[in-house]
Amino acid sequence: MALIFPRWANRAPLAIGVGTPLVLVTVVASVWYWGSPKYTDVGYAPKQPVPFSHKLHAGDLGMDCRYCHNTIERAAFAAIPPTHTCMNCHRIVLKDSPKLEPVRSSAASGMPVEWVKVHMLPDYAYFDHSVHLAAAIGCATCHGRIDQMKVVEQHAPLSMSWCLECHRDPRPNLRPVSEITNMSWDAKKAAYDPTQDPHRKRMPSPPTNCSGCHR
Repeated sequence: MALIFPRWANRAPLAIGVGTPLVLVTVVASVWYWGSPKYTDVGYAPKQPVPFSHKLHAGDLGMDCRYCHNTIERAAFAAIPPTHTCMNCHRIVLKDSPKLEPVRSSAASGMPVEWVKVHMLPDYAYFDHSVHLAAAIGCATCHGRIDQMKVVEQHAPLSMSWCLECHRDPRPNLRPVSEITNMSWDAKKAAYDPTQDPHRKRMPSPPTNCSGCHR
């Protein structure tokens, strides 16, 4: 009597039993990685209307972050500097540069320069810059070495798991309040122990419950 199925069909159940879990694991792992903020968001560096170099201003010239972003210690949001902040210097420095035409036009018209936001959190996530800086979390912890970036890019994923990792144990990211804008400060080299800091009144206890960030 002739066989209905070929002999290799006997191995089909084994192939399905072994192959199906492998395919599922591959699909889940692919979605987990290529769909995560570590892949989709880190490195995001949009083109800006003015080629502003943080490496030049914050790095080479040593300008303090708070000169431009002057609300970070007292407000939830980091302010985008108004045009007159730029013109404080550029009335004299490179005052005729064609690259700065959008800045001069903004100063003349009163309309702000349309900067493109780089670090974006979902609307359902609440974040307060002032609280983090009061706890002495440095700018570089979230934004990376901005002083080395000619074009600002997103350094960290800013995902919920990334934030919770710090909230569960903030000590590795703490520094003296006087060093919050110091991009090159290194806790290991400084042998810094936040529990022994005489200027720190208490250790931060950030929330890990849902309502802490989702209000």
